[in-house]
Amino acid sequence: MAVKSKIRYEERGSLVTLTLDDPATKNALADDMLDDLLAALERASGDDSVRVIVLRSSDPKVFSSGGNLKSFIDDRPLMEKYAGLGRFPRLYEVIANTGKPVVCAAEGDVLAGAFGLALACDFIVATDDAKFGCPEINVGVFPFMISALIYRSVPRSKANELMMTGELISASEASRLDIVNRVVPHEEFESTLEALVSRLASRSPLMMSLGKNALTATRDMPFSEALEYLRAQLALVFTTEDLGEGVRALLEKREPEWQGK
Repeated sequence: MAVKSKIRYEERGSLVTLTLDDPATKNALADDMLDDLLAALERASGDDSVRVIVLRSSDPKVFSSGGNLKSFIDDRPLMEKYAGLGRFPRLYEVIANTGKPVVCAAEGDVLAGAFGLALACDFIVATDDAKFGCPEINVGVFPFMISALIYRSVPRSKANELMMTGELISASEASRLDIVNRVVPHEEFESTLEALVSRLASRSPLMMSLGKNALTATRDMPFSEALEYLRAQLALVFTTEDLGEGVRALLEKREPEWQGK
């Protein structure tokens, strides 16, 4: 008998929604959940018809509770546990290299490892009662696997506070810190999410892919190297049909018809 996936894969036009669906554990990021999520992301990344990927939860109160704490103290061999930790870096790298915008739909709390997952996404849309943070220190763990993402997304002093105190922040505070893109009441959540997704999907998928890949590649480059890389990418854009189509559509006051080449 086939094991049910912990991720629901739903296609609607050029949008793919990946729903974390393990309410019994509050969508804990256990090995099987991470494997299913990696497989779903790779499937969506390899589908040229997909323009936007949304990550969300089947539980409106929690996006994910983070890593599976029970796995920290089980009796598996240490090397097996160590090997399993590689799933988190692979997950962040798949999101970074997918070439498609990835939106985290945070209708509920985003905690611990899930905070890192949300920060790995390109956009976060949250309800006004959602909370964010890394409470691992409260149970004798440090958020090692997500600290690199936190330090690249959150001001240093606040990052230290989040990781070293385990305190959570509200969605409004996350917005003030530029962690979250949109914060809305529950009744406006779906329409706000849809508006963002539709806007992203209407852009040239080729330019979106080139642009996101360039952001990923140059994030940690020295300034002069980044500029040289970006100049080469812009020169590449000059050879594409979508650039010409975009300019003509603007001049002719019509919606562009992207060719993806």
